[in-house]
Amino acid sequence: YDDFYAIWDTYRTSTPLITLIDPQRETDIVRSLINIYKRDGYMPDARSGNCNGRTQGGSNAEIVIADAFVKGLPNIDYHLALEAMLKDATIPPGGNEEAEGRGGLIPYLELGYIPYGIPRAGNRTIEYSYCDYAIALVAKGLGKTDLYQQYLKQSSNWKNLWRADYEHAGVKGFILPRDKEGNWLDKIPFGNSHIQKPTFTYTPVTFEGPWYTPWWNMFFYEASSWEYALSIPHDVPGLIEQCGGKEKFDERLDIFFDKGFFNVNNEPSFLTPCLYHWVGRPDKSGDRIHEIIQKNYNDGSAGLPGNDDSGAMSSWLVFHMMGLYPNAGQDYYLIHTPLLTESRFHLQEGKTFTIKTEGLSEKNKYIRSILLNGKNYPYSTIRHNDIIKGGELVLKMGPSPGNWGSKLFP
Repeated sequence: YDDFYAIWDTYRTSTPLITLIDPQRETDIVRSLINIYKRDGYMPDARSGNCNGRTQGGSNAEIVIADAFVKGLPNIDYHLALEAMLKDATIPPGGNEEAEGRGGLIPYLELGYIPYGIPRAGNRTIEYSYCDYAIALVAKGLGKTDLYQQYLKQSSNWKNLWRADYEHAGVKGFILPRDKEGNWLDKIPFGNSHIQKPTFTYTPVTFEGPWYTPWWNMFFYEASSWEYALSIPHDVPGLIEQCGGKEKFDERLDIFFDKGFFNVNNEPSFLTPCLYHWVGRPDKSGDRIHEIIQKNYNDGSAGLPGNDDSGAMSSWLVFHMMGLYPNAGQDYYLIHTPLLTESRFHLQEGKTFTIKTEGLSEKNKYIRSILLNGKNYPYSTIRHNDIIKGGELVLKMGPSPGNWGSKLFP
């Protein structure tokens, strides 16, 4: 495979779906990424016509590698893959930093964040932290303890742009710009454009820019701080702590959705409806997801709320219709109320895994209890290995939330 347009779009949902339903194909995709590194020196974030480019955020092939690794995809040289990941994380690409590797890498390593003035400093800092976590997972699995500790620590770098005292819409704490001296910047100039020069300053909490916005020069790429401040998939417990605890986090999520800060048609907010799981409220995750789908998806010619982005938007819907959602780079799926009464995975070696509902209706929309292979299952996540072994997940539905889901992980 030599065309990736673009991994920034696909790693969240498209890649995990392929891993689940066609693991051999995903193995070939990962091996292709490693071969591109061997031939061209860097894995791509996007690639077409045998050329790498452009990077929208992090070096996101690292998350694809970690996702394959933690889910046990075989016949991949993970030692060479780790070498490719470390090349991204340690050696500036030089030349066109928009095409491959990590732009702004040196200040990221020296300061622990990317300062304002380097394009996309906000989401790059967040995504490099996420990619560092991916490196840590692979390093740990390969027995490289020192590397694991180093990159686990670096995966907290997103906190260096967390401004705890900044308040908006009754919520405190946002990802905001800092200069290289460490000063917070309340206002930054609107970025240059071929069409219009800067005419004002802005704070990137809600601002996403007019149609001529030069995304490549903005503090965030295609999103606001309301969205990116909730986009820390590798460290949701750390995010909850930064937000003031579970109660405050629950309130923040309600404000995020109720006041319209959620953007259904772009990838940075893909995981956010499921974040209620971490406060023990998967029922609220399900309510938000169903509302989003009902308002934004249909079977007409304009049935998707945004660009499908190589299947990203469609696979987001597919997962939620089945009542599962992946957290890319980790080995579990979040469970919530499905739209389908039954889904069946046809797995390798003739195995099947079936998700069934009992009593699902418009009224009975809450999971009251779950059976996994006939045994009570109180958790709101399921491990990848529990699915690929084959079996049956039975969701027993009711008209109101019960105690199920207060525990996240087995």
